[in-house]
Amino acid sequence: MEVGTPALAAQPLSGRVVVVTGAASGIGAAIATDLSALGATIVIIDRDAGGAEKTASNLPGPALGLAADVREYNAVRDAVRRTRDEFGGLDLLVNNAGWDRMQPFLDNDPALWDTLLDINIKGVFNATHSALPLLIERGGGRIVNIASDAGRVGSSGEVAYSACKGAVIAFTKAVAREAARHGIAVNCVCPGPTDTPLLRSMLDGETGDKIIRAMTKATPMRRLAEPDEIASAVAFFASASTFITGQVLSVSGGLTMAG
Repeated sequence: MEVGTPALAAQPLSGRVVVVTGAASGIGAAIATDLSALGATIVIIDRDAGGAEKTASNLPGPALGLAADVREYNAVRDAVRRTRDEFGGLDLLVNNAGWDRMQPFLDNDPALWDTLLDINIKGVFNATHSALPLLIERGGGRIVNIASDAGRVGSSGEVAYSACKGAVIAFTKAVAREAARHGIAVNCVCPGPTDTPLLRSMLDGETGDKIIRAMTKATPMRRLAEPDEIASAVAFFASASTFITGQVLSVSGGLTMAG
């Protein structure tokens, strides 16, 4: 073997099958790319069929893009079952799919609450409920949930979103307790402001630029996170940790330092 050429067998996720929701772009695509580079077989579940397939085709290892809306239990269950049929099982679920809209709480329409709840918390329920039997069948595995520091400390203009992400954190801890006896670790990554297409779509125009500048100034590291920096935290929980479960890791450049 040539010097500097890593052995494929040394890849920490070699032979592992991973489902990542909402991975057509942004943080999810970065997570899929990182885990694929570590040797995993990746299944992307996203409502954007074309985006899921494009991301899958660009990964360095085996991958499949499947169209499913995380709000629809049967669609998610079917996608997870297809993962088992195609690749023989499931070892890791990353609940990444999420959505937000910045707006003062008193300006919210109840329909917005329903959308935020359906995507950000019910979607996590749907995917986890569908995946857990396969992880148990495999004899163990891992779940990594993507929440937000908004769920730890609150965020003005994101009241319902903060509530949803706080629920994801509580869900992580509770499922971790139930799943531990099956050899399944469940942990949570909380990004701070991250430079993604979703953030840019939420904060367009002059007002959006002012908000991004304010977030950057408030962050001790004086910049937004990049998606691959969130992906690195997911990779840690996916590959490096062996006795860690029910934990919450913030990746925010020091913007929040919650205990």
